[in-house]
Amino acid sequence: MATLQAIKYNDGQLEILDQLLLPESCTFIPIWNVEDAWAAIREMKVRGAPAIAIVGCLSLAVELRKLAAPETKEELCRLVQEKLDYLVTSRPTAVNMHLAAEACVKLCTQLTDNTSVNVAEAKDDIVKHLEAMLANDIADNRAIGEHGASDIMKKNATKDKLRIMTHCNTGSLATAGYGTALGVIRSLHTASKLDQVYCTETRPYNQGSRLTAFELVYEKIPATLVCDSMAAAAMKQFKIDAVIVGADRVAANGDTANKIGTYQLAVLAKSHDILFYVAAPFSSIDFQIPNGHSIPIEERPHSEMTHTGSIRTAAAGINCWNPGFDVTPAELITGGIITEKGVFKPDQLAPHQ
Repeated sequence: MATLQAIKYNDGQLEILDQLLLPESCTFIPIWNVEDAWAAIREMKVRGAPAIAIVGCLSLAVELRKLAAPETKEELCRLVQEKLDYLVTSRPTAVNMHLAAEACVKLCTQLTDNTSVNVAEAKDDIVKHLEAMLANDIADNRAIGEHGASDIMKKNATKDKLRIMTHCNTGSLATAGYGTALGVIRSLHTASKLDQVYCTETRPYNQGSRLTAFELVYEKIPATLVCDSMAAAAMKQFKIDAVIVGADRVAANGDTANKIGTYQLAVLAKSHDILFYVAAPFSSIDFQIPNGHSIPIEERPHSEMTHTGSIRTAAAGINCWNPGFDVTPAELITGGIITEKGVFKPDQLAPHQ
């Protein structure tokens, strides 16, 4: 069965799967402009660091395709940078949108300096650059899946089948397709090396129970859902072989920001002598940030904790702390960081940038 497709783009038409409606309904909504994309990202109709960057950039491509070429390349580049700067503010912890914006602005500068390129050609080149992200991400994800599965099988060579724990959602719903951590799990399943996946509920927004569980059931991958508070007991009871998570941003030293609850899984994995992996494209690595202390952590609305849908489930008046992410220190990433370029120890990243 083909993997889920959460982003549909064809000839300037962009639609995204509204993930707020999953698992009850698979409904695609149109993205007509950058403002639509910003709102969809902010409201978590689309989420996952790679998908955020792809939807943001494709929304700009949609706008540029409709736009008559400005009079000058300088004017075009100012417009592109303003739109990209705005998109970066939608979810500040995820670095992929920021890095994608930097790459596009760099291209704009090169096109402006190239006197042999006119403004219409520059606009077309920018659109092609933005549209290429979709196919590139899928290729990167498949490489991540193969590298990760190979490394895990090599380090568990005596075991016929493996039991894997994962957190949050890192599959087709968080990327252009296939996924990062869930892509590794897909590759293990394809190789007939997967016994069972244990996916956490991922409170308070339930990306695990709503989204990851939905993907696993959809693709008939053997899986069991556990509450976040059951992770330690599950590690012991089911003899988990590896924990694989994604990342929204990786600092230069390998410290990793990911969905809240990741840090505690890394601590528990260390205590149970379980390999802990982070799967992420190189575009999630921010070499400008030395360590995890410098990663901005988004705080989400308190209603995500106090309500389930429109129903209040917490005492009225209680104070809340709802960070969207936490930081896992590099030394707890014992398996390695899985990228499209291979699997690296956290301190091995810099030479490969």
